[in-house]
Amino acid sequence: MDTLHQIMLLCRAGFESECAAEMMDYANNAGFPAYINAKKDSGYAQLVSAENHDTTSLLDGIDFKELMFTRQWFASTEKISSLPEQNRTAPLVSIAKQIADELDCSFNDIELSYADTNEGKALNRFCKAFRPHMLGALKNQNLLSAHAGLRLHIFFLDSSTAWMGISPLDNSAQVPMGIPRLRMPKSAPSRSTLKLDEAVNWFFSKEQQSAWFKPGMHAVDLGAAPGGWSWQLVKRGLLVTAVDNGAMDRTLMSSGMVEHLRSDAFTYLPDSKIDWLVCDMAERPLHVSRLIARWFIQRSCKAAIFNLKLPMKKRYQSVLECKHLLNRELTKAGIKHSLHIKQLYHDREEITACLLTGEHD
Repeated sequence: MDTLHQIMLLCRAGFESECAAEMMDYANNAGFPAYINAKKDSGYAQLVSAENHDTTSLLDGIDFKELMFTRQWFASTEKISSLPEQNRTAPLVSIAKQIADELDCSFNDIELSYADTNEGKALNRFCKAFRPHMLGALKNQNLLSAHAGLRLHIFFLDSSTAWMGISPLDNSAQVPMGIPRLRMPKSAPSRSTLKLDEAVNWFFSKEQQSAWFKPGMHAVDLGAAPGGWSWQLVKRGLLVTAVDNGAMDRTLMSSGMVEHLRSDAFTYLPDSKIDWLVCDMAERPLHVSRLIARWFIQRSCKAAIFNLKLPMKKRYQSVLECKHLLNRELTKAGIKHSLHIKQLYHDREEITACLLTGEHD
């Protein structure tokens, strides 16, 4: 492959260095010589092959779901500059055809994207208008197939500058740019409810959700007030113990499915094992990680979703420390588990973790 020497990584603006550091760790572990281009607050980073090697092999060797800071990715060309205003389609289709010829493939669909920044969002209308023209041109060249396993990407820096590439449908974000479109429920007590809603949909398929979130299960929500996360659990039929010295939303409490305990979230433990522990507290990440580990080691819960608020500096290192602590302590206790971590779209200066034991399998 002579064309796809880079991997484009879309991320939250301000987290380019974390996204880059994580991807470089994967490249180094795979023995793939590369370097990173990352500009702060740009909303993207690029891994570049140091020896002009095909980067599609690296995409195939990494599980996209395990990337913590990358929202969407694709193996890409070098930057395409000076696209003619009156006919951007022709040069882009020409490059798409070159990619298809070299890979001996066609494309299932096309994703047009931009950085999730104020400047990038100004391209939204342009991308929507340009998409049907590009789809028509690709169809005319017989480059589209419903049976293809690859998606074609065009990432626009501006209307005349772009990168083009491909990603495997089954190893990339399933929603454009990795940004889910969730509506704020009118009856939810706070916008934090969207974080748990996104987490459930990210970590579990629809089929898995029906097994892991069954009506009548019992959950504990640490630091619950005013009840955004408890609301999501109640919506799924779970009974919730909300632990917080603050006030809970009155409408949520009127559901009869929430018990409010005005207690210290760091000392409370249930009388018997519960199904779910959730936690979204503004505490130091290692402090929260130790709390979560203690619940599992004491066999107080079967599964947990929790947020870790990241420090201003060394954020990637902080996440790795928390990940190591949780894996080490649960392994030491002989608890078979899986830990998945993701910076979700509705997260801010934080990251969401899902820790599961095999007890629901």
